Amino acid sequence: MSRLRAAIVGATGMAGQQFVQALSHHPSFEVVLMVTSRTVTNYEEALRESNGSSRWTQNTPVPGDMLGVPVVSSKEFRPESVDVIFTAIESDLAQELEPWFAQTTPTFSTASAFRYFDDTPLLITGVNDDHAALIRRQQQERGWKGFVLPVPNCTVTGLAVTLKPLHEHFGINNVLMVSMQSVSGAGRSPGVRTLDILDNIIPYIPNEEGKVRKELLKILGQYSDEGIVPAEININCICTRANVLDGHTESVFVGLNRQADLDEIKEAIRRYNPFQGKGLHSAPEEMIHVFDDPYRPQPRLDRELGGGMTTSMGRLETEPVLGGVKYVLVSHNTKMGAGKGAVLLAESMLEQGLLSKGTN
Repeated sequence: MSRLRAAIVGATGMAGQQFVQALSHHPSFEVVLMVTSRTVTNYEEALRESNGSSRWTQNTPVPGDMLGVPVVSSKEFRPESVDVIFTAIESDLAQELEPWFAQTTPTFSTASAFRYFDDTPLLITGVNDDHAALIRRQQQERGWKGFVLPVPNCTVTGLAVTLKPLHEHFGINNVLMVSMQSVSGAGRSPGVRTLDILDNIIPYIPNEEGKVRKELLKILGQYSDEGIVPAEININCICTRANVLDGHTESVFVGLNRQADLDEIKEAIRRYNPFQGKGLHSAPEEMIHVFDDPYRPQPRLDRELGGGMTTSMGRLETEPVLGGVKYVLVSHNTKMGAGKGAVLLAESMLEQGLLSKGTN
């Protein structure tokens, strides 16, 4: 089958650059167009500032196959000209543009604009794939040929991934979490000012804790024809910003419905590998890697495991206060938690038959 024609909207920003990397030489998607706010000819020009500096912030060079991709403004863009759209734009703009895109074309988004609608699933590939059927309701109720699929908040992604096998095997009643989130999660505009974050931890991230609580219950909820019934889990968290470039670290305390010894818990986590045999291009060999070394995981050492798509767990110990288990996780916020995770989601939709050439 020939590759699906793809467009990236917001390709020069940090999340957009992750799409550019993840879609380079992709076997299923060919980026034929990029949409930016600048009037330029191609992506190489879009990245170049007037003073000659580059907007590219990644630690590897711009993929060569992306430099010459044509660029248009949102006013010139015709969504129906492509098979799939990947958007990396602010939520206010997403509220305006994504419904327009979805009228004709499947749209995968890193923005929060559609996360909380009853007709919109909040999918993490390998965690709640059965929720994808809700797309048909979204299309029917809104009269769209396409759809909008947002990825969850990057902080909740690693948490949901690690809780899934525990919820499946033992049941969960209570979760407490403290995050130490990387500065890349704040973006560059407005971002975190250098003198605020150096030698420091910022104890508050606006709106973050509410997103984690709400989104986790939706992701781990039960799907039915009427929609998604949120999981019955008591959750609270404190989200902080740490002086780390990439990778969110979280300390998690879990109360289980069924008590189990540590060996049984570790075995359930290690057996959990929903990607096995699926052949998804962006999927890692392991969805979760469990460390026995008490000094792991660490963001600097472990965020790139599985190409940034594997969630690391360590410090697994019994938790007598809640009656369950406690652990530390590391999840790559701009890969699994953003652009590359959205590309993996598109691959999964393609594999499930919910995305195809000429869907629009």
